[in-house]
This record gives sequence, C-alpha cells and structure tokens, in this order.
Amino acid sequence: MQSLKMNSPMLVDVAEAEALIPVDGATPIRVFATQAIRDGFDDLCLRQAINTRRAPGVQNVVLNPDAHAGYGAPVGCVVVSPDHIYPGPVGVDIKCSMSLLQLDLPEEALRERPLRRALINAICERTPTGAGRGSRHAKKGRYITNDVGRLVATEGATPEVCEALGIPVVWTARCEDSSHAGHDGTADSLRERFARLAASLPADRVFGKLRQLGSYGGGNHFGECNVVRVEDEMRDVADAFGLRDGNVSFLSHCGSRGFGYMLADAQFRSLQEFFRTWSIPFPGGDRELVYAPLGTRRANEYLDDMAMGGNFAIVNHLLINALVLEAFQEVLPGTTGRLVYYISHNFARREVIGNREVYVHRKGATRAYPAGHFSLKDTPFHETGHPILLPGNPRDGSVVMVAQDGAERSCFSVNHGAGRALSRTAAIKSLDQDTIDAELDEHDILSNRRRYPRDEAPAAYKDFGEVVRTVKTAGLAKTVARLRACFVLKDSDRSLRGQA
Repeated sequence: MQSLKMNSPMLVDVAEAEALIPVDGATPIRVFATQAIRDGFDDLCLRQAINTRRAPGVQNVVLNPDAHAGYGAPVGCVVVSPDHIYPGPVGVDIKCSMSLLQLDLPEEALRERPLRRALINAICERTPTGAGRGSRHAKKGRYITNDVGRLVATEGATPEVCEALGIPVVWTARCEDSSHAGHDGTADSLRERFARLAASLPADRVFGKLRQLGSYGGGNHFGECNVVRVEDEMRDVADAFGLRDGNVSFLSHCGSRGFGYMLADAQFRSLQEFFRTWSIPFPGGDRELVYAPLGTRRANEYLDDMAMGGNFAIVNHLLINALVLEAFQEVLPGTTGRLVYYISHNFARREVIGNREVYVHRKGATRAYPAGHFSLKDTPFHETGHPILLPGNPRDGSVVMVAQDGAERSCFSVNHGAGRALSRTAAIKSLDQDTIDAELDEHDILSNRRRYPRDEAPAAYKDFGEVVRTVKTAGLAKTVARLRACFVLKDSDRSLRGQA
C-alpha cells in the first residue's frame, strides 16, 4: 500500500496518539494513531473514511491504528448511525471473530518439536483450513446435519446446538454474545428468512455452506498455540479472565465462512441493483457504501442475514475450540481447558452511545467496554471490563487487553489486530520466502504449512508494538497478558478478499 501523499486529507494532531480529520459540514473523524502509524496510512484509506463520514445517516467515524483500505469503508474503522444500516462497514465476512482457549498445560509440556507436530496433525484432522473445506474434509471432525445447521443459523449457540456438537454449554457465558435474533428481536423472523433462503437456492449450496462449521478457511484466519505471560500489575484482572501465567493457550481467528460470505455478497448485489434502478447516488461514488434506512424491508432483510451469519460465526468458534481441546486430549491425555472469551470485529449492533440508541458498525474493530459499563452487568466481567483479544503476528506475539475509561472516546472500540502494511500482491512480490521461514524457525515456531504464506508474513503487517503502544498511550486499553506463539495453523487461500 502506498504511503500518505501530499494531497491527502490533512490529519490534525490532537495528542501523541490521537488526531482528527476535518470533514466539511460534519464532526471530524477521530483517529487513534501515533505519528509512526499515521505516516503509514494509505491515501485510499483516509479518503474512504471521509466518504463514509459524509454518507447519509452517519453520525460518527473512528479510525483505529490498524486501519487500511478496504471495500467501501476502511478495515479498522467504527461507523455510528442512529437510523441507517451499512453492509460495507461490516464487510463480507460477517462477525469475523477471535476466541481464546486456556489449557491447563505448562509451557514445558510443549517444548519438544515432535509433540507439537503431533498436535498440529491432530488439530488439522478435526479443523481443516482453506476455502470450501468443512466437516466432510476432516476425518475426526463433526458431521453437520441439515437440522443442526438450520438451528445454528436461526438460534445460535443454544444448549440444544451445543449438546448436538459436543460444545460445553458453560462456554456460552464466556461469549460477547451467544446468539442473535432477527430484526424484530425474535428467532421467528430468522426462521422465516432462512426458509425463504433455502427455498430459493439449491439445498447443497445452503446446507453445504453450513457444513463448513468447525473450520478456519483462508485469508488471514488462523489457529495459534501460545504461552501466556501475565503482566505483573494485572494479575487480578488475569485471574478474573481465567488466564494462567506460563501455561499454554490457543487463539483462533475466523468468521462465518462461506455461509456468511454468501449472505453478505447477495445483500451487496441486491442493494447495488436497487440503487442503480432508482438512480440513488453511491456515497463518494463507491458502490460498496450502499445502505438501507432502518425500518425498511431492505434493512430488515440485511439485519436478519447479518444475524444468521453472526450465529454461524459464534458456533463455528465454539466448535473449533471444542475440537482443539479434543485434539490436545488425544495427544496429551487428561488435558483440560476453558474458554477465556469470544469477541467479534465485523458486526453492527444496537448500542447506547452518548445517551442515544444507535447502530455501531465495527469493521476490523472490536468492542471495548471498561469495568462498570452497564452492558457488562450480570456477566463475569462487570468488575474488570471484558477481555480484548488482539492478534499481532507469530513473530511478535499477540496480547490480551482490557478497556479503560478513555475508550468512550472511540465509541467503546479498539483495533482488531495489527492491520496490513502491504497488500497481498505487494507482499507476495516483495517478501523473500526463505527469510520468512528462517525467521519463524529462529523463534521456534512450527506451522502446518511447508512454506509460510508470504502474504501473511509478519512483515506484511504493521509494527504490532507500535499499534499496542497507540492503544495504551491513547488511554483506550491496558495489556493484561502477552501470548508467545509455539505453532500456527494457516492456509494460503485468499478467499474473502482479505476482508476478515
């Protein structure tokens, strides 16, 4: 990606890790980034942010330090609207998410490479990677019946679904949300929407996508085994989260797979055709910034489809974690584990911001509620704030954070990771394969890949240390623990156009 040009929108400094982008006739866009991060913003990303801010019904836009150009709205942005829903600021991988499984194994248990290789093989036998790959490609995975698939899409992680798939029901209490209802707050609207969908498409297409449950897919999705390192001053918070210093954990990144993509792509096409038919101008001339006013049929249909994609993503993560734990137990009998948290970063939900009910769209951004936030009442995290799972890269590790009161300035959101510094094409052309593989070997990190994907190499992403420093300096969140990689599962497939 190109760096900022002289004719790019002007960033006005506010603080060391904060700036504004003035927008004529509207409140400015708030940008959370240190100078080093700001210097790396590409011109298209900033122009997309301005187009989004000027779009009908948009009340507020925030850019996080991982922001980079996407389709329509930038990846790494927050878009707030009280009366419109925007598919672009959600993206094509509906409810792409992170989850963290804490195991009771000390790091010494994974010191030997042959044992780690056995774990990689055991996990891959249960959770395949790659576009189109699902339960039928995993000899030790779960077979998803049509009835279970329908329940997943329309009800989410209910006890019935969890029991059918071998997911510990108790894990649902450790989820940002365990299910989504339709536009009217009921599951009935989702059942009706699903019935119309199933009737309009070949059954193999709909239920075939649902049988991708329990798989990672491609692009920037991954599974990663880590060792937890708790920050000394955050031990009480780590205890509340269920983190165990010096023990093994497993971090997962994936979303709604082909099912969510099918729903999102159809929505984009339908809305774009509607705009063309009625000569409605695309915001900023960008056809990816289509929208629907809340309360209209098209808005209701999008909200229903987004909810079904979200339900799939929730169950997909929970099933992956159950299968990963099963793989560890096969290789290391007696291993136990518990879910630390599940949290999404490609979704729009109704929230209260500034005493007003609005839709907060987070595209490549993740929720960040601090201790005492009213939305955390009756959850395990009301006294601490909920866990924030931020992936970096295998070389530099990842972090678990917790929001601070300053997160109110970012609409209670932070970045979802490091963010791309190079496009996939540029990374493949410019990065040296031998250097990538040697670097991972030097850090004693194994992979399921014979050669690590160049477009997913650490050098393809922003400086994760500087990204985390931005979040801390801006007063948005604090680091609770660091995660050091032991092995990583990836696929070189470039599905979802890098939108996850």
